[in-house]
Amino acid sequence: MTSRLVVVKVGTSGITTSQGKLDEEEMHRLTAQIAAAHKQSDKIVLVTSGAVAAGIAELGIPPKPNDIVFQQAAAATGQSVLMAKYRELFKEHGLKVAQILLTAEDLSNRGSYLHTCNVLEMLLKTGVIPIINENDVTSVDELIPLTEGYRVNFSDNDILSVLVANAVRANLVVILSDVDGIYTTDPQKPGAQMIKTVENITAELKSALNGKSKWGRGGIQSKVKAAEIATTCGIPVVVANSRRENVLTDILAGKEVGTYFKPQCQMPAVKRWIAYGASVKGQIHVNEGAKKAILEGSSLLPVGVSKIIGHFNAGDVVGIVDPGNVEFAKGNPNYNSGELNLIKGLQINEVKKKLGYIRQKEVIERKHIQLVREEK
Repeated sequence: MTSRLVVVKVGTSGITTSQGKLDEEEMHRLTAQIAAAHKQSDKIVLVTSGAVAAGIAELGIPPKPNDIVFQQAAAATGQSVLMAKYRELFKEHGLKVAQILLTAEDLSNRGSYLHTCNVLEMLLKTGVIPIINENDVTSVDELIPLTEGYRVNFSDNDILSVLVANAVRANLVVILSDVDGIYTTDPQKPGAQMIKTVENITAELKSALNGKSKWGRGGIQSKVKAAEIATTCGIPVVVANSRRENVLTDILAGKEVGTYFKPQCQMPAVKRWIAYGASVKGQIHVNEGAKKAILEGSSLLPVGVSKIIGHFNAGDVVGIVDPGNVEFAKGNPNYNSGELNLIKGLQINEVKKKLGYIRQKEVIERKHIQLVREEK
């Protein structure tokens, strides 16, 4: 039997009760299905929510959804409770677990990104179940010091799960939530129908629903966006109800469960990271000639740069913006923002006179440029 690498994401609603406490029965069912898949030679990475809810229950304090520091404290308290329960349940099946907490910066820095990939690969080789969660103590959106041109890469575990899938080159992503799948409209409305297969993710589909659960942060919009990222990188996605009997077992057996998003063409690993894995640290504005050249497959040269926004280092991911103020690509520059401010608009033979050196003749090489996907 061919071994598959599957990233399974479970939302807060799938492993907590209506009171917000950990639902041990549901967690038992989930871990039993993962263990069964593991015995069938599938490798599973589990991305789990639930730390904040578990922490609130552990602290015995009423929820304070608008208090960021309280949410962080709850996450710090609940993470150990959550992992202890997972360890106990997987141990019943003879499996060991490893905890990995990730932040936006962990996946934005190319070195940290590769280290994370290496650790996950080692854990999977040794038969350990990696359990991943966003590090809410340090990565809450509201607390990241944003500067002009800076944009974080994920804000919930739906997106995190597909970024992890990209990193480990997974064969499938399963997003388990409190919905049966993706519907044509709000499932509470008359006439709403579940979409069994999504061939392509359109702008209409992405704007379909925007509901959010009581305890979690990811809504339907987040799941569709996550599916868009994964399928663009060649990875299929299934969105299904975590409380459906044998939901994971049936999905892995190829049964029609939930909504299936078909994969599109695969892009190279470094471009997957540029497109989706890294936060955008700033912007490089280019003239019309440079935009045309990039769209035709050329690199970006200093002469085509008109303005720099933000502060970034060489190798960070930046947005590439046209004269109409539209970001049409992203890439890894060979120079930092300070250097680019000095050499913007210059010919290549003028760069050395200005800087005293030439690191590369290109501001961004074509192989390190990824065009931004247009809305359909």
